Amino acid sequence: MSHIALITLVVRDYDEAIAFYTDALGFELTEDTDRGNGTRWVVVTPPGGAPGTGLLLARAKDETQQSAVGAQTGGRVGFFLHTEDFAADHARMSASGVRFLEEPRHEPYGSVAVFEDLYGNRWDLLEPR
Repeated sequence: MSHIALITLVVRDYDEAIAFYTDALGFELTEDTDRGNGTRWVVVTPPGGAPGTGLLLARAKDETQQSAVGAQTGGRVGFFLHTEDFAADHARMSASGVRFLEEPRHEPYGSVAVFEDLYGNRWDLLEPR
């Protein structure tokens, strides 16, 4: 086993999720395939990320899945987005409307700030030392 390929992120709507991850976070839409019956196989990847590693955006199909949208990690930071230029990415994301929950911090392990995606899932934007 060489790497994790995809992580599923349950979303309310494919198109709004694609817009957030591509426009606000700068991810690339790498696949959007109609699977029939209103379902799609939608994959977004961070630019320059490891080949084959991305998020599978899966539209919630029922009430149980709907209740998980935005709460997939129980309110904890569950996703970590590494950057090589924290200040530039923080500024770009802020200008794109990304909601940061704190001011940037400079910790022994690197520069970090917690933000929420459009559904409320918590992420770290992190430039490791």
